[in-house]
Amino acid sequence: MGRLIKVVVVGYPNVGKSTLFNRLINQKKALVHHLPGMTRDTVSAPCFLGGRQFILVDTGGFFEATTDPLAALVKQKAWEASQDADLIIFMVDAKRGIIPGEEELYSQLKKLNKPMIVVANKVDSPQEEKKLWGDLFRWGDVLPLSAEHKRNLDQLEERILSLLPPGGQKVVSTSSLRIALVGRINVGKSSLVNRLAGEERLIVSEIPGTTRDPTDTLIRRYRKLYTLVDTAGIRKLSRTKDGREKAGIIWAQKTIQKADVVCLVLDATEFPTRQDAAIAHLAHESGKPLIIAVNKWDLLAQEVKSTIPLEKMIREKLDFVAYAPIIFVSARTGKRVVKILDLAEEVYQQGLRKIATSQLNKFMQQFTAAYPPLSRKKRKIKLRYITQVGILPPSFLVFTPSSLSLAPSYEKFFLHKLAEHFNFKGTPVRLYLKKEPKKRRALSQKGKK
Repeated sequence: MGRLIKVVVVGYPNVGKSTLFNRLINQKKALVHHLPGMTRDTVSAPCFLGGRQFILVDTGGFFEATTDPLAALVKQKAWEASQDADLIIFMVDAKRGIIPGEEELYSQLKKLNKPMIVVANKVDSPQEEKKLWGDLFRWGDVLPLSAEHKRNLDQLEERILSLLPPGGQKVVSTSSLRIALVGRINVGKSSLVNRLAGEERLIVSEIPGTTRDPTDTLIRRYRKLYTLVDTAGIRKLSRTKDGREKAGIIWAQKTIQKADVVCLVLDATEFPTRQDAAIAHLAHESGKPLIIAVNKWDLLAQEVKSTIPLEKMIREKLDFVAYAPIIFVSARTGKRVVKILDLAEEVYQQGLRKIATSQLNKFMQQFTAAYPPLSRKKRKIKLRYITQVGILPPSFLVFTPSSLSLAPSYEKFFLHKLAEHFNFKGTPVRLYLKKEPKKRRALSQKGKK
């Protein structure tokens, strides 16, 4: 891919960078929280202004003295993004005033010799604009703005367009396969993304809760585009004291719904746990195609010669996602990591499959003859007709002469055999029952006569 034009938003924590980022891309992608330090990894997204296309990048805050053990890494990633930018938006908090660290950061950014827009955020009215402190204007032309209330946002957009360099490749964003990597804390999701991207794009640390924002990483392989979505480690909210981590967990759960494929990452040294099962349930309920990647396999490879007993253990604990293929990988060594992309493509195509109605009814006739259907109350029930009504997940509608529903155990067995018969892999299947219309029932009975 050719290089994309990049506009990077930088500044100290809690000045409103993520709010501005969301306003400019016109969607809520970066997490916003009243506590400082919500964003750690850089978050990027395509932005479209005045017929121009570019990548907008939100960065973590430049901290001064702090107890956050990841502050240095966050600052480093933000600085690297600034160095790679074509245009920098430097944001300060107009209500708080300039702090010494911002003076130094402004000088460092100027030395990069890049176009820069200085924005004074949280100026919510003309009256507040008149009260802006004089020192700020030593930096030149400063734009008063309220990202929260969209005040002067149009002026900022005009300045961005006037300072964008000419050319730049069109942003490719709609044709990529979105793969959400989900799992418990410290199972190696960010490490897997970095390995697949071929560079250290995301912050990796043993400290729980390192990742907060769902972070998109776009990669190309064999002319195919993939968007890897790294998410916050999911654990019980009751065990989480930091409100920013709670927000990240809630957003990670929502990310599952927006993915094309879900990749559940397990830790080979400690799996599967109750929390692994809880996350697998979230993936299953979403109806998305699913693969299971067992990371840190290199730590067991010398002691455990075969993956068969470990795979059996996973299947027993996570039997409700038995359709999901399992792959043993190592983000540290890179072994089999790239096969995650191959499996994701395969299970996504499985979710798109459509089965002919004639084939479905032939299967159902043979199945019900061998295993007569039972209702929840253990009564016999007839299944007259089946047809596929949806994809992603493949969904099937069965017509019955009564309003009775199938016994859960029978429905589960039916779906298992249906998926097995038609070789569905990596995707859940859904079954719905509907009382057959009287007209159809009459025609059916007439046909039998």
